[in-house]
Amino acid sequence: MDELTYLTLAAYAGITLFSGLVHGTLGLGFPLVATPLLALFTDVRSAILITLLPTVSVNVLSILHGGRWSESIGRFWPLAAYAVAGGVAGTYLLVISDPAPFKLLLAALVFLYLFSSRAGMFRTQWIGTHLASSMLVFGLIAGLAAGSTNVMVPILIIFSLELGLRRTAMVQVFNLCFLSGKLTQISVFAATGLLTGHLLLTTAPLAVVAIAALLAGMKLRDRIPTHTYKTIVRRVLLLLAFLLVGQYLLEG
Repeated sequence: MDELTYLTLAAYAGITLFSGLVHGTLGLGFPLVATPLLALFTDVRSAILITLLPTVSVNVLSILHGGRWSESIGRFWPLAAYAVAGGVAGTYLLVISDPAPFKLLLAALVFLYLFSSRAGMFRTQWIGTHLASSMLVFGLIAGLAAGSTNVMVPILIIFSLELGLRRTAMVQVFNLCFLSGKLTQISVFAATGLLTGHLLLTTAPLAVVAIAALLAGMKLRDRIPTHTYKTIVRRVLLLLAFLLVGQYLLEG
């Protein structure tokens, strides 16, 4: 962060703004959009560190928005708890490993998200009939993915589609899992010396940008068809996934 140019900082702010708008409009997507975009400028580990504070900010506001928490958080909190356990393993894997291959893994997760977002492509009765067991499995996998690549939404998308969660409950459950995973990352990064006060201070303006964009996106949510935004995001993510794969191959 000390060696960034003003142009790069402006690019980071633009990425944060766009990601916040997407998250506010769809209820999810900030790390999914921001991480691969930032990874085009730096490595995945650095992208995750840069988005720590902005992501926590948008997660907290998204959880508080909408009310009726007993239907979501009260029922699905074990999913977030299991995600914490998976997040610890995933974050330590990221800390001790070369971050370059995680660009390829991140691209794979984006492809998985685009594939799984098509309703009806995954039909697993076990998820609904064995809710406790499915929360354990999906929570651990989602946490592992979030800890290593900053993206858990593809796993959660599959889980939510099978249960048929309503939009508000889905958004709150997702963001509760995101927040749990992010707090786990913060703890691990702090323990390993990667998270510093200077980093938090430097990325605080990005958190302000993310919050402003999130609030604007929430206002747009009822005005712009969600399907339109989803179509745009899918196309952008598809392009980013190919770019990440190409960048990984060139670096290798």
